[in-house]
Amino acid sequence: MTKHFLLASTVAAILLGSGMAQAQNADPSAVQAGAYKLETSHARVVFSLSHMGFSTWYGDLPGATGSLSLDPKTPATAQLDVTIPVANVVTTNAKVDEELKSKGWFDAATYPTITFHSTSVTVTGPTTANVTGDLTFHGVTKPITLDATFKASGTNMLTRAFTIGFEVRGKLKRSDYGVRTYVPLIGDDVDLMISAPFEKK
Repeated sequence: MTKHFLLASTVAAILLGSGMAQAQNADPSAVQAGAYKLETSHARVVFSLSHMGFSTWYGDLPGATGSLSLDPKTPATAQLDVTIPVANVVTTNAKVDEELKSKGWFDAATYPTITFHSTSVTVTGPTTANVTGDLTFHGVTKPITLDATFKASGTNMLTRAFTIGFEVRGKLKRSDYGVRTYVPLIGDDVDLMISAPFEKK
């Protein structure tokens, strides 16, 4: 146990000494211009809605893929495309997971993906922007505006890839997309929370 502790301490010291602690840069101007891809394994798409008014119910949609074209000098020209596989939906309840994939909810067999294609970006602050685009869900396409916050950029010390990260939030009414099961008993208003790391191609 002592040997393992000493080994872990040595590795940590080497990584920190090599600049791992300074790998992140919160200054948006430090972002490298170019094409990026969503780092799927660490991206997180979380949705939540009211469960009968008693609690807030959460679910995950893992496996998202996407691309981002970005120049920090002209952030308003950024282009974003994201695809989310619906059949991957997961909660803390396997029975609910299967129900969500059914026709009464996501209907994963008919509509296997949710997609977002940006149409405009409006800078709202030094590290924030409104990203407006077309969201296609359950066979319906509607405009939606997402609030994006830049977190940091830098070299991922494990993959060596230049990476930029954002937190994104948004809201939608599921009934607008034809998903009306149990409304209003189960909430119609859905909150989206997305953690989005992108690696430079």
